[in-house]
Amino acid sequence: MNSRKPGVLFDVDGTLIDSNYFHALSWWHAFRQFDHTVPMSAIHRAVGMGGDKLVAHLLGDDRNTEQDAELKASHGAIFSTCWPSLIAFDGARDLVRACADRGLTAVLASSAKERDLQVLRTALDADDAITAATSSSDANESKPAPDILLAALEAGGLHAEDVVFVGDSVWDVYASAKLGIPTIAVTCGGTSEAELREAGAAEAYENPRALLNALSESALGKLAA
Repeated sequence: MNSRKPGVLFDVDGTLIDSNYFHALSWWHAFRQFDHTVPMSAIHRAVGMGGDKLVAHLLGDDRNTEQDAELKASHGAIFSTCWPSLIAFDGARDLVRACADRGLTAVLASSAKERDLQVLRTALDADDAITAATSSSDANESKPAPDILLAALEAGGLHAEDVVFVGDSVWDVYASAKLGIPTIAVTCGGTSEAELREAGAAEAYENPRALLNALSESALGKLAA
């Protein structure tokens, strides 16, 4: 008997929850606390990387690396003040449930810290349709490395050949490509369709609602069929 099952891995920040710009603002304030002036636009384009890689990407290899941990802690503290403002994108909850209803094992492939993830899951309000979820503690290396996706596959009892990943950043696309997993991209996180497709996204939609409306014709619909 074949126990293989189809599944969908969901990025959370910027894909299901409207949080990317809160992250960008939180990083901006954290950098300013240490007298680093980094353009908000540059920070936004790096959101989706893990915090360690984001700091290195934006400040360079010649930075004072002894500040890295404090920068990450400062970002986390500032971001926590945004928790009450976090809401799910239109259609996000319905999309996750529709995938589960079609027989897809839904896993949240998140790199958020555990406490942040709890807040994100509360905002999403779709736990009844979610089989498993990951957090930053489940990966040795952050995106664009594929570690968090490998952890999500294991958590959901899935194989890379049997899943589609839904994400919003080029870092999501790069990570999934390393495992041969096709990515459906959404542009609601603030990255354009052109950039996401250039990175390798198989499909692109404006937001979870648009993907839900096209679900049957999408890679997810075909996988479920």
